[in-house]
Amino acid sequence: MKVFLSSDMEGTAGVVDWDQCVGTGPEAVAGRRLLLDEVNAAIEGALAGGATEIVVNDSHSTMRNLPPGQLAGGASYISGSHKPLYMMQGLDDSFDAILFVSYHGSVGAPAGLSHTYNPRAVVEARLDGVVTGEAGINALVAAHYQVPVVLVTGDRSACAETAELLPGVRQVVVKESISRAAAHSLHPDRACALIRQGAQEAVAAAPGTAPPPLRDSVLEISVRTTDIAEAASWVRGVERIGPRELRCTGPDPLSVYRSFCAAILLTRAVAEVV
Repeated sequence: MKVFLSSDMEGTAGVVDWDQCVGTGPEAVAGRRLLLDEVNAAIEGALAGGATEIVVNDSHSTMRNLPPGQLAGGASYISGSHKPLYMMQGLDDSFDAILFVSYHGSVGAPAGLSHTYNPRAVVEARLDGVVTGEAGINALVAAHYQVPVVLVTGDRSACAETAELLPGVRQVVVKESISRAAAHSLHPDRACALIRQGAQEAVAAAPGTAPPPLRDSVLEISVRTTDIAEAASWVRGVERIGPRELRCTGPDPLSVYRSFCAAILLTRAVAEVV
């Protein structure tokens, strides 16, 4: 059984500040250690659940946060940027299950370090009218390749938002938000134990799990400024439907995802203008 693991970072137990998520300082080093432990717990659980091959796609920030030689189970590692499929790079129809590890809530959600891809640009994202974060948007790629998302781990908002779109997905909540910059986290050992158990159960049940029901979905985005909306509308598949409102459509879920990612990349410079 072949398993794809996409790891973010802001949903990791004990991570509450951007200094733990970016850069090379001591807090970032400690944050990456916490992330590595959660990723390895998911790998170990997946192997216990029947996985025979695991591909880890580092999906956070510069996407080179994990020491390849310390990944458990001989997992292969996709790292670096730019990646055409970003947080889902490497996925295709040869996989049997997908794990989302250390994911966070969407921008506007009651979640620590909440954002949706680019916090300077995106105010809200909706799939078929349902507010979603990065997990829901990434599930479009899973829907295209017909691979089930069987597990999500992270803060409560991330898990709840994912379950709203993917009924039946196993959830492992490792922290509760107090504010956008504070959280009540499980002890890392406890968080890893729950992730290990959740991954084992999720992968074992993967053969009976349906792919995401998002084959004909429409992705709508509210952005911060009219300039961002204008620039995003230059992307094929992105329509401006209001002063700061966009709609991404396409012949298949992968096309919708690609249009969204292209719009995010194109608007980065505009979004950073004060």
